[in-house]
Amino acid sequence: MNLIIKENIESHNYKIIVGDNEHLPSSLNEEELNLFKAFLAKEDDFKQISNLESTLFLVKSKGDREKMRAAGAKIRGVLDRKITEIAIYSEEAFLYDVTEGILLSNYQFNRYFKDKKDKENLLDSIAVAAGNQAKLDELNSITKAVYWARDMVNEPLSFLTAKQLAEEIRLLGEETNLNVTILEKSQIEALKMGGLLAVNKGSIDPPTFSVIEYKSPNAANKKPIVLVGKGVVYDTGGLSLKPTPNSMDIMKCDMGGAACVAGAIYLAALQKLPLHIIALVPATDNRPGLNAYVPGDVVTMFDGTTVEVLNTDAEGRMILADALAYSKKFDPELVIDAATLTGSANAAIGLHASCVMGNADDKYFQQLEKAGYDSYERVVRFPFWDEYFEDMKSTIADLKNIGGPTAGMITAGKFLEHFVEAPYIHMDIAGPAWLNAASAYRPKGGSGYGVRLLYQFLKNYA
Repeated sequence: MNLIIKENIESHNYKIIVGDNEHLPSSLNEEELNLFKAFLAKEDDFKQISNLESTLFLVKSKGDREKMRAAGAKIRGVLDRKITEIAIYSEEAFLYDVTEGILLSNYQFNRYFKDKKDKENLLDSIAVAAGNQAKLDELNSITKAVYWARDMVNEPLSFLTAKQLAEEIRLLGEETNLNVTILEKSQIEALKMGGLLAVNKGSIDPPTFSVIEYKSPNAANKKPIVLVGKGVVYDTGGLSLKPTPNSMDIMKCDMGGAACVAGAIYLAALQKLPLHIIALVPATDNRPGLNAYVPGDVVTMFDGTTVEVLNTDAEGRMILADALAYSKKFDPELVIDAATLTGSANAAIGLHASCVMGNADDKYFQQLEKAGYDSYERVVRFPFWDEYFEDMKSTIADLKNIGGPTAGMITAGKFLEHFVEAPYIHMDIAGPAWLNAASAYRPKGGSGYGVRLLYQFLKNYA
């Protein structure tokens, strides 16, 4: 979808009017203006009027950005599929959030339908009476990146193997000025990335390790920010097999962290943020076949740490640990990982935020929290005390890959911290990365969570 700016959009049959008593939209005819003023005097926040030459959607601003996005999604939901263009009348203060809600709710994953004619995107374009072109271009870029991340999470393993995920990332590099390097299995073996190789032992498909670099010539940071994303393209649990209902049946989403960080660096490149960013994506599926790793194995990781495997379903931390250790070579200013890592995170706060923790300075967490509220991809900070690390110590190796029955999201984070030297933030996105039902502008399935959050964080950082 492309945004179109037109000075005269009177001819449109579908008009969205947004404002409040202090911000009445311009370019309305007298009848429309009177209808909107009457609407503002009522308690309703949203109203549809279809008895005029044009269908009007009236929206009160109330200064709440998320309600504006939700209103955009609501409008998209009631529009007939034959409509290809709508117009928005609004002051700039409210224009972008309503537009973003329409854009993000316009997504459909329709690749596998035999007949796509009833499953096509709703709108081809949105016309606005006024607006800043750079901000509208940014909304287009955000939409592209979020759609890409959603597509990746929604793709089944029959298509999106680790090798295909790396190829999809490579294509992002061709479109932008991202430098993408893909390490194949032989290179991963040469590097002795024991965690990634161990998880991959049960699969007939080889692992990949993607290194994505974006470096602006005007980078504000002297040392790069490194993003690391869990790329388990499908997770059976390995020999510690998951149950199928409400578990294994949605485990194509276990590369949501990879989609998040790749989508975020792609968006940073599209928007030419003045930063130096590197994203690392270790990728494999986790299966119980062939010579699959087993509970009781001891694995030597990329940095030489030995890990006793007590549960093969705690595989995400195994591949992330190698990537986090690999990040040392870049001498980063900050390392942030994103992963659909633990059921504990989902149990703790559900679908409405991610669990974050780490040893980075408080200012980074404050910036991340602000970015979370701005994008409404919220985060909740958890304690990161050293006592939690005690649960990860093994009696026969340096570490074990699971902790005790409580605080699983934190003990997993403490395990990962061991492999990072730079200031570190861990994001467990297990709750919001996949939705079993649509919510406002977030569709059922892959939500694309974290792309807008990290982009907003990086934008503010720059």
